[in-house]
Amino acid sequence: MIESVLVSLAASTRPLLVCDVDEVVLEFLDPFDAYLNSVDHRLHPDSFRLTGNVRHFGGEAATAEAVDAFQEEFFRTQNKWQKPARNARETLDRLSAGADVVLLTAMPPRHQGVRRTLLDLLGFHFPMIATEEPKGPVVRQLIADRGVPAAFVDDIFTNLHSVRAHAPDCLLINLMANDIFRTMAPDPGERVHKAESWLEAERLIRRHFGQD
Repeated sequence: MIESVLVSLAASTRPLLVCDVDEVVLEFLDPFDAYLNSVDHRLHPDSFRLTGNVRHFGGEAATAEAVDAFQEEFFRTQNKWQKPARNARETLDRLSAGADVVLLTAMPPRHQGVRRTLLDLLGFHFPMIATEEPKGPVVRQLIADRGVPAAFVDDIFTNLHSVRAHAPDCLLINLMANDIFRTMAPDPGERVHKAESWLEAERLIRRHFGQD
C-alpha cells in the first residue's frame, strides 16, 4: 500500500501534506455516537477517551472489549455514518493545487476498501494509507530525501509526537473536528501548532510551504 504511494511521490518536487482521516478529514466522534445510539449506547463527553465514556442507555459503562467491538463494526459500516469534516474537502482541494496530499489513517487495513470507496464518494481523491503502525516512520518514508517542505495534520498527540521524532522538520498541526472533545484534549506539546479549523490550518500550511 505505501509502496504505490512512494512511487507516485518519487518524482515530485512539490511540498507534501499528510493528513489523518478520522476527526480530521472525516467526522468520527459524532458519527460514532450515532452508531452507538443504534445499539443502545451513547458516547458521553466526560473525558478525552472512549473507554469509560461509552455507556449503555441504562448507565452501565461498556467494557474495553465491547468498545473495541463497537469500533470494529463502525469501521465495517463507516459509509453509513461518516461525513466530511467542516471545510476539509474545499481546503484540501485548494492546497492540492500546489502540494501533494496523502491521507494516513490509523485504521485496520482490512477496512481500507470501505474507506477508500467512502472517501472517493465524498470527493477526497487522494492517495490513502491505512495502518495501525506508528505514523512517524511512515511520514519519514513519504518525505524521503526529496528535500521538500512537509506538514502533518492529526487529532491525536501521540501521532504528532511520533512524526516529530522521525521527521523533525515537518510542520505539525493538531486539528480536531469535534468542538466538545477538542476542549478536553491534552496539550500536544512543543512544536505542535493547534488549529481550531481547517481554515486556520490552511494558513499555517501555506506559510510553511511558502505559499502565503
